[in-house]
Amino acid sequence: MSTQRKNDLLRQGSILAVAGILVRLIGILYRIPMSNLLGDVGNGIYSVAYGIYSVTLTLSSSSLPLAVSKLIAQRSIQKQHQNAYRLFRVALIFSLAVGAAAALFLFFGADFLEELYARDGLAKPLRIVAPTVLVMSGLGILRGFFQGKNTMIPTAVSQLLEQIVNALVSIAAISWMMKVFAESQQQAAYGAAGGIMGTLAGALAALVFLIFIFSLCRPHLRRQLRSDPYGITESPQEILKSLMITVIPVILSQTVYQIGFTLDDLMFGNLMDAKGIDNATISSLQGVFNSQYNILINAPVAVATAMASSTIPSIAASTASGNRREIRRKIRGVIKFNIAVAIPAAVGLAVLARPILTLLFPSLTAYRDLSSNLLVYGSSAVVFFALSTITSAVLQSINQMRTPVIHSAISMGLHVVLLYLLLRFTDLGIYGLIIGNVTFPLVICVLNWRSVGIALSYRQEVGKTFFIPLISSAIMGLFARGTYTALFSLTERHSLSTAAAILVAVLVYCFCLLWFRCFSRQELYDLPFGGRVVRLAQRLHLLP
Repeated sequence: MSTQRKNDLLRQGSILAVAGILVRLIGILYRIPMSNLLGDVGNGIYSVAYGIYSVTLTLSSSSLPLAVSKLIAQRSIQKQHQNAYRLFRVALIFSLAVGAAAALFLFFGADFLEELYARDGLAKPLRIVAPTVLVMSGLGILRGFFQGKNTMIPTAVSQLLEQIVNALVSIAAISWMMKVFAESQQQAAYGAAGGIMGTLAGALAALVFLIFIFSLCRPHLRRQLRSDPYGITESPQEILKSLMITVIPVILSQTVYQIGFTLDDLMFGNLMDAKGIDNATISSLQGVFNSQYNILINAPVAVATAMASSTIPSIAASTASGNRREIRRKIRGVIKFNIAVAIPAAVGLAVLARPILTLLFPSLTAYRDLSSNLLVYGSSAVVFFALSTITSAVLQSINQMRTPVIHSAISMGLHVVLLYLLLRFTDLGIYGLIIGNVTFPLVICVLNWRSVGIALSYRQEVGKTFFIPLISSAIMGLFARGTYTALFSLTERHSLSTAAAILVAVLVYCFCLLWFRCFSRQELYDLPFGGRVVRLAQRLHLLP
């Protein structure tokens, strides 16, 4: 692979990574006002509905874009443009057919799913979100087509557009629904349905945008098809077989994660119902767990993995060249970066749990003690989810596609058994979900770590990867908590005290990392905006 080609891959991967960061940040930010509007019961219904939608989408079509992009890229590099275009058409027809079937299942099976999950009002948001599966089927294939043509900009822009429209419509629709049905006993269900409208609106906006871009590219595509020296050499049956071989490992890997979340909802709802807990309380508890706890836990995980994903194409390129020393260096760097983000995030969420929750969710006060405790006890999941996600990506980048799937399946099996025992035979209730949320990624971490070590004769350096971020985070936590306590006692202004504590935490942690020489100069350069970090550290005399 030429240097120019490698640089282009890295540049395109970085575009998608930056878009991923922005999309996740928007997703986190709009869920905060959304959660405040819905209330605990509405959040519980919304989260269960969205979990079912996510599983349905994963099983039907969400894994196809990766397969399409990979297969189109292979044919485009070989100048087989007619085969690439036929692949696109076959994949589109197949995806729309499967997506339509999945959408019909969600729409007409909504009442059955409401009874299965023991969740009153669940059918309403499920029927609203059903057409989204069909829309996403077409949208995913178009994204895969552009990525296969080595341009990430249409995908990146469409993702941002989708999330922005989703955010605006969700908040507006929830506000309208909650007012219109204020006197209804099903107000929370209607509010959840309003929230899910944003998902459909965002997907439609992104689809219209990509269809427009595709129409602009048609003249260029026609020229490519006319210049193809090979013509069509693959039948639709051969193309479909290639798609299935490529997509099945990805579907299995993603399905394990998605099924895990919806299985938690299923078991919790039914087992708590069997213990005589009323439906509104069950929905409220799930709303606390899925909206307040999960939103904050997923925020640092999403940012860390999105930023680190820009280095994965580089690891794959080194794998193709057989440079094992370079592979190990890049893996060491990406894992160290993820840990350096995840550990302070976990510590920060634990020491500032109540202040952060009060700042972000001022209207959700009924279960404030519970949500604070969940965040304190479950914040370590940030570290394990970040590490399990990045090690799974590393294994896939070194062509061990099946290994993360097997590890996820093993962990899921243990998770289901453990969670059932905790919910069925103890009074832990929602705390059982926290234990499961921590142990599930922990098992994957251990198994992935072992496989990476065996495959590459690899050992992660422990001191700078774990001990320095942990020590720096402990110092950061003391300063953050002290700043909040001191300022709040002086001003009694909660927002100001929390914001100041977070700012102090960031500054103290970054200073400690540089002071303890956690990253070498080269590792800092490899980070996003690494050049600016190096220049700042030099001015502060924190680099040798």
